[in-house]
Amino acid sequence: MKKLFSSIKGDAFGGITAGIVALPLALAFGVSSGLGPSAGLYGAIFISFFAALFGGTNTQISGPTAPMTAVSMVVIAGIIAANDGDVSKALPAILTVFLLAGLFQIILGVIGLGKYIRYIPYPVVSGFMTAIGVIILLTQILPSLGYYPKEDTEFVTQFQPQAQEVILENILKEEAGEGILVLENFEETNRRGKLITLEDIQKESQTLAAKETSGALGAIKAFPRAIKNILLLELLLALGTIIIIYGFKRITTKVPSTLVALVVMSGIAVGFGLDYRTIQEIPGGIPIPKLEIFTNFSLASITPYIFTALTLALLGAIDSLLTSVVADNMTKTKHKPNKELVGQGIGNSIAAIFGGIPGAGATIRTVVNINAGGKTKLSGMIAGIMLLVIMLGLGPIASKIPAAVLAGILITVGIGVMDYKGLKAIPYLPKDLKIGPIKLSSEVLIMMVVLVLSTFWNLVYAVGIGLVIASLMFMKKIGDLTAERSDVKSLKEESWADELDFPQNLKEEVFIKHIKGPLFFGSTSEFQALSQQIPRTAKTVIMRLGRMQYMDQTGLYAMEDMLQDLKKRNVEVLFVNLLQQPKYMMERIDIIPDFIPTEHIFKNFDACVKWIKLNIKDEY
Repeated sequence: MKKLFSSIKGDAFGGITAGIVALPLALAFGVSSGLGPSAGLYGAIFISFFAALFGGTNTQISGPTAPMTAVSMVVIAGIIAANDGDVSKALPAILTVFLLAGLFQIILGVIGLGKYIRYIPYPVVSGFMTAIGVIILLTQILPSLGYYPKEDTEFVTQFQPQAQEVILENILKEEAGEGILVLENFEETNRRGKLITLEDIQKESQTLAAKETSGALGAIKAFPRAIKNILLLELLLALGTIIIIYGFKRITTKVPSTLVALVVMSGIAVGFGLDYRTIQEIPGGIPIPKLEIFTNFSLASITPYIFTALTLALLGAIDSLLTSVVADNMTKTKHKPNKELVGQGIGNSIAAIFGGIPGAGATIRTVVNINAGGKTKLSGMIAGIMLLVIMLGLGPIASKIPAAVLAGILITVGIGVMDYKGLKAIPYLPKDLKIGPIKLSSEVLIMMVVLVLSTFWNLVYAVGIGLVIASLMFMKKIGDLTAERSDVKSLKEESWADELDFPQNLKEEVFIKHIKGPLFFGSTSEFQALSQQIPRTAKTVIMRLGRMQYMDQTGLYAMEDMLQDLKKRNVEVLFVNLLQQPKYMMERIDIIPDFIPTEHIFKNFDACVKWIKLNIKDEY
């Protein structure tokens, strides 16, 4: 009974803390997506609750995340532009795409594809995550400066000729749909043309101006005009938010610095009666299902976005399962990947029906939950309920939050989501690829291709191209290695011949592990289970690496994580017959000598056994 109460208490505290951390991020992601803060809140509420209830990771907290919001932003902008800039008109199609993404996730889980997510190589994930950070940073510069292209009259006026052309094209399309022959009945076209008002032209011009300045490239184009039209108050609010977020972390990490920044800067803006721009109004009352998803369903309006919905589903799966691995490492548990996908799919589907943006497992919120005492699914459900209570009780107050404050929060999110581990490794990775006279690392090439294409072209296609390049590079490397060592026979799991004379009295203290074949992005899952195989009596591990011909960046970091885990358990690791390429990789990021001193690397097993006899005592 006492254990049960302790568990419920931990879950309650973890869920409440995670819910509070999620609040400013949910509002910020909602605003960033283009559907408003309420869409972010609805997504956080329903995904958190239902992904926890039906998912396969006990301590995971789900909700809108930076990668999911970045892709959603593109979907939303595209559908709104196709609906003449009218959000209410575009909303059913937008939410239908999000609903489809959730249903795709459920299907992925049901057919058992969750276990295959690990085959996405590290450079692709690294390039994508860094691109997400760059996109968020660039797109939030304009609102942090107080510049909104749709409200810049001089800028919008430039699009009036193009707007008239678009409106005329729409009239001609309507007539073609009605079977009217334009050349034979030009009077009808003329009559409809006369009905066009200056307000229609202005509205279409604003839509075109917003489209021109959307995304990372659009933000760069608009930057010179933004600099000329800076609103100092908005800039100060954004800068104040950023300073508090980073500064408060130095004081304490027990209270979320994003929440402190949100409350302090909003309090200053409201308390001093400043003339600032607020976020969109957050509606009060219980969220209502958007039944127009079904009543106004049009296959033609969502057909172009079916592939995008599938991409959202896959991205959410990757995002969630990576967070599940983090949760596993912290709690020493094992998540169920397929069940997790079903839970995420149910959460995203229900969120879409209520008008929420899609999300996934959120690493920071999950870590906060675990550290605060969360142990079971109840913690994630409580986080969702907490956000619902905040929305119902504080909706009108939250509507007064300055837009620049949320822009400041998102800028820190963009900085935080970048993969600095991958970026720092760039100068040290082996240059194994030659293009003309230039030598470079194949892994760096993949990372940069995904980064550049994701940022300035298309997130969806960039990942696909990155996977294709990574697969081709991998096939070439493995083909080369197979050609070099084609006479090597497969090894059995039993003891190798030279191990038969190993001292019997030390078999409890020393664990011998054979690593066979390359350690790459497709084999790291089994390798990570190594630390679980080691008996508790063992204080020394001999890793026989003579058959590990190749190690990629994913394998390198898997090795680093495993060695860190063993070091925490005071287990000493010895390497035997370490080959040239893996050794070079491990030296680049200082696994050698930081984790494995050079005196613990042996050319053969006999030399290792001599060291064991001199240094290891029989304790069991």
